[in-house]
Amino acid sequence: MTTPRTDWLSLTTEEAIEPDLPICDPHHHFWDRPDFRYMLDELLVDTGGGHNITETVFVECTAMYRKGGTESMSPVGEVEFVNGIAAQAASGIYGETNVAAGIVGYADLSLGAEVQEVLEAQIAAAPERYRGIRNSTCWDANPEIGGYKNPPKGLMSDPKFLEGFSVLDKLGLTFDAWHYHTQLPELVELAQAFPNVTIILDHLGGPIGIGPYVNKHDEMFRDWQNGISALASCENVNVKLGGTGMPLGGYGWHERSTPPTSEDIATVMAPYYNHCIEKLGVERCMFESNFPVDNQSMSYTVLWNAFKRVAKDFTAGEKSSLFRDTARRAYRLPAN
Repeated sequence: MTTPRTDWLSLTTEEAIEPDLPICDPHHHFWDRPDFRYMLDELLVDTGGGHNITETVFVECTAMYRKGGTESMSPVGEVEFVNGIAAQAASGIYGETNVAAGIVGYADLSLGAEVQEVLEAQIAAAPERYRGIRNSTCWDANPEIGGYKNPPKGLMSDPKFLEGFSVLDKLGLTFDAWHYHTQLPELVELAQAFPNVTIILDHLGGPIGIGPYVNKHDEMFRDWQNGISALASCENVNVKLGGTGMPLGGYGWHERSTPPTSEDIATVMAPYYNHCIEKLGVERCMFESNFPVDNQSMSYTVLWNAFKRVAKDFTAGEKSSLFRDTARRAYRLPAN
């Protein structure tokens, strides 16, 4: 993830479409790195761009892990860190957005039953906001693709991982799945094995359009479609419609002389979003920003305009599900 090109992003600006439509942004991050800071102030600049962002959900990004102690317990520090930001935002001084109303942490499910200690510590660190974890399972045979946290092949079927996953079931926690489109069949098996665990698939299931997948878009899209169609039978699975700005998809937004417009994005991504909505229904689909990762390709306001263009012919109730209700239900967010 590179630092955002603020000057470049400013070359494409838009007014927010349907500015009064309530939105829960169910996927963003916070971090403070030597070359890139994205904290409350930066998020509020983005959410203040004209759209009505009523609440957000933070998703783990290996930020502010505890120093010292055991490695397995270090991710508790991230939950503590974000809960502090959420409390800061809840003071009302910074506006009406309920920032990090839900917090998704990280715990290594490969610990098996021992992961319960980590999960219970995270629950204690943010009892009002903690909702579950994301444990990346991104794997591809080509080293050019890589994967967040570099998990091993076949992690979703590993016996210790499954033992740890059963603790999520026991504690009533959610699981954010982050992997590639080639791994969708593995998620189907996992979801079927744990029908009582709410699973939220991040970033459309990671369609790959780079490396060995370049110039194979039609083949990739068919494989992705088949995977999503199979996943639709798992009623405990929800899908986040986003991750659009990552280079992984091979869309090349970040390589343009000027950033894409919302019409550009909607035209390219509508087949993905519409297939998910057709197969899972609006009650199991939610738009997401994935900021600040996606702002290497587009601004926050333009991205949400693209989502609204895709949904322009939907009913008010359908829009309510896609932009707020599905996310609030999946993450059990409190009424505000």
